[in-house]
Amino acid sequence: MTKHSVDMTSSPDVKAFFDEATNTISYVVKDPNSRSCAVIDSVMDIDYAAGRITYDHADEVIAYIQDKELALEWLIETHVHADHLSAAPYIQQKLGGKIGIGEKITVVQDTFGKVFNEGTEFQRDGSQFDRLFEDGDTYQIGGLRAFVIHTPGHTPACMVHVIGDATFVGDTLFMPDGGSARADFPGGDAGALYDSIQKVLALPDEMRLFMCHDYAPGGREIRWETTVGAQKADNIHVGHGSTREGFIKLREARDATLGMPKLILPSLQVNMRAGEVPSDRDGKPMLKVPVNAI
Repeated sequence: MTKHSVDMTSSPDVKAFFDEATNTISYVVKDPNSRSCAVIDSVMDIDYAAGRITYDHADEVIAYIQDKELALEWLIETHVHADHLSAAPYIQQKLGGKIGIGEKITVVQDTFGKVFNEGTEFQRDGSQFDRLFEDGDTYQIGGLRAFVIHTPGHTPACMVHVIGDATFVGDTLFMPDGGSARADFPGGDAGALYDSIQKVLALPDEMRLFMCHDYAPGGREIRWETTVGAQKADNIHVGHGSTREGFIKLREARDATLGMPKLILPSLQVNMRAGEVPSDRDGKPMLKVPVNAI
């Protein structure tokens, strides 16, 4: 499953921040033995119809870190999100830290650089980020050792981050009653997603799993934390001994019924740039709306 052993004796402190507008959960992950922390999957607010960007959600995260007198070391993106805009550069400007994402960001940049007809000034080498993670790479949050698992399927650049007894799965999995994320975006693949999920389910049963999104199936309250054991037993898409073939059939049938996320166009343009809003020729922030391109 991975070249790294899992250290279940290390247990980071995890603070979740739920963004109701996008059903996204961002996290502050703290080393319990120091002031060091990381932010995972931050959110920048946008009123798309009004063309207005604000930072209320990010400011809440910043205020928490400042109030606790923490030292921000990392801003982690589990993947290039299609449903919310990253606030990583805004938080970095306020608090420091390095922005990290999976190395396959270059595949996403190449794909959507063409969709949005980006010019040669848009670099497709991932250089907008401070660190490009490869499968199995490690990094430190104070005394906590983290390692990454490449989990393509939802997007080519998806990475799961294992930090002690806490794993941040991005969109690889939802809560057990939510199943899994779609696999029909450019570069997505239902079979690859199933294989990636098996990597997560190979972690210890007691491993804490933290979701990037929750949509409250059946009208229940919002939830974002579960365990590997609970996923293996109860996940509606991959639990109960489901097969790869069965998952692919289910996932592809489900994806065929889904519309595009309402923020996919601004999200991709911003997030493939590590959270920076693109500019027009005059240097003014400007987003594009390609027609019939996705």
